[in-house]
Amino acid sequence: MAEIADSGGGGHAKGKKRAKKGSTRVDMTPMVDLAFLLLTFFVLTSTFSKPKVMSLVYPAKVEDNDIVDGPKINNAITFLVSEDKLFYYSGEYYPKSAPGPKGPTKLEETNFGPDGVRKLLAEGNAYVLSGKQELKKKLDNKQIQDSVYVNMLTELKKKDQALKVLIKTDDKATCKNFIDLIDELKIAEIGVIAPVEMMGGELELLKEKLK
Repeated sequence: MAEIADSGGGGHAKGKKRAKKGSTRVDMTPMVDLAFLLLTFFVLTSTFSKPKVMSLVYPAKVEDNDIVDGPKINNAITFLVSEDKLFYYSGEYYPKSAPGPKGPTKLEETNFGPDGVRKLLAEGNAYVLSGKQELKKKLDNKQIQDSVYVNMLTELKKKDQALKVLIKTDDKATCKNFIDLIDELKIAEIGVIAPVEMMGGELELLKEKLK
């Protein structure tokens, strides 16, 4: 609060009295109290933004003395990224020295357009996408709650029929293409995404395609 302190007037030599002068003093204590109250209010009521991240499922580390013939998983697709190129093959990897039922593995090229990787993932993950539509209908009709919808969709992505994706990059791949591919996988509701190292045979196939 502000106070006005009066200072008494003195007399002049001729006997005249001087007018009293008032000096003001501002008490800052209430202002400090108010500042602390506002600070406490905003600290207690503020909500910190949570970063939105996408969880990736990494495979277990393979020991050096183990023999690796390729990923043995059902309904899988492997993407090979190099520079601005995007290649893929479905199923397990089979080298020329040990071809599979359909022969050795062959790379196919695709792109990030609507008729490229997005269409490819939609066809491969049709089981999850169709199941998501059914769950969405139940959610819109208020037959299930939001939390139940999220849990059921998560379990749907873990089924054997759901598409699994492996991502492999060489030393010429760009971060932009890798991020664009992750975005496409998110749109296609891919539940299992595993960035792994490229095998020697896959690298040779990639070099042949890039020639």
